[in-house]
Amino acid sequence: MKTSNPIFSRWGATRDAGQADAYARRPVGAAVGGRPADDYLTNPYAPGADTSERTTGRNAVTMDDVLVRTGTTLGTVALTAVLSWLLLPVDEANLGMSYGLAVGAALVAFVLSMIQAFKRAPAPALILGYAAFEGVFLGVLSSTVSTYLSPGVVVQAVLGTFAVSAGVLIAYRMRWIRVDQRFTGFVAAAATGFLLLLVADALFSAFGAGNGLGFHSGGLGIVFGVIGILLGAAFLALDFKQVEDAVAYGAPREEAWLAAFGLTTTLVWIYLEVLRVLTIFNSDN
Repeated sequence: MKTSNPIFSRWGATRDAGQADAYARRPVGAAVGGRPADDYLTNPYAPGADTSERTTGRNAVTMDDVLVRTGTTLGTVALTAVLSWLLLPVDEANLGMSYGLAVGAALVAFVLSMIQAFKRAPAPALILGYAAFEGVFLGVLSSTVSTYLSPGVVVQAVLGTFAVSAGVLIAYRMRWIRVDQRFTGFVAAAATGFLLLLVADALFSAFGAGNGLGFHSGGLGIVFGVIGILLGAAFLALDFKQVEDAVAYGAPREEAWLAAFGLTTTLVWIYLEVLRVLTIFNSDN
């Protein structure tokens, strides 16, 4: 697969669209692109699957497809975040309205993401809708944090998100991170525990304990946020593996939207956790 992007070009330097069918016909358990066979236990795009006729030639996904869709989705998040920051200034007069819009946008984004998560095929309208509403939530939240808690922290959080993403990409390309079934299972278990702690914290905050479990301040809050960043980094490695597999196996082109959706949700997660850690750190100093 050929790509004009210098960062990703080595992933598929020996592949092109004409090779996609060869990957689609590769037997289960065969080595792919120099990776061990046990990293590729199943081929969802093999002949006989519903998508087999769409995974050959020009219809196979390329790295450029993933980059374009991801850029479109992240661009939508950034655009709506900037617009909400500029058009919904957070001050004493409209703080309640801005907070309500942010919560409403977050709920809509969550619903759209859940609908897409349970759909068998990607729906670009759902994915871009999720990105737009997520951007509104991030814009209002970032404006509030920057205005009332820690001025300048948003730029630091954006740079931190880029730094984490670049680090994971380098580690993945150098094969310092091996994404296999054991890694996937560990990340799933850790994420489940992390989310359960978030739910418990919310319940404690809602029913008496104003500070919840203490994840919003102090050393415990920073540690919890760092764990969240590490989980986000692990999810990003899983996303890179998904992209690599899709290209290697000649997935249908619409799979690029699923890759963009996964990358966007993961980057949003990392940004929020970096923002949490920096806000707590700056407020304690």
